[in-house]
Amino acid sequence: QVHLVESGGGLVQAGGSLRLSCTPSENIFRIRSMGWYRQAPGKQRELVSFITTSNTPTYVDSVKGRFTISRDNTKSTVYLEMNMLKPEDTAVYYCNTQPPFMDYWGKGTLVTVSS
Repeated sequence: QVHLVESGGGLVQAGGSLRLSCTPSENIFRIRSMGWYRQAPGKQRELVSFITTSNTPTYVDSVKGRFTISRDNTKSTVYLEMNMLKPEDTAVYYCNTQPPFMDYWGKGTLVTVSS
């Protein structure tokens, strides 16, 4: 099993910013679209954004214009830049391939946005 490791979460005030990072193995990163998912308390995990191997991003409507996904091919790293954060963005954020593989789910990184 390969569990991906996310980093960059934390506590931030509404309107603030955070940048999440995830560095899967090069084998995974090189051939897969990569996604960021989140699970808020009491809710199901949802796909927030994903980026293809050709760097085409897609976002869920609730984060469009605020979040930016990117991938650094030299570092095999995928990022999620989150700006203008809202309390409703509070969740555990996970990275995985898109579509996700069950074996890749890691522990996630907690993002807490205070009002």
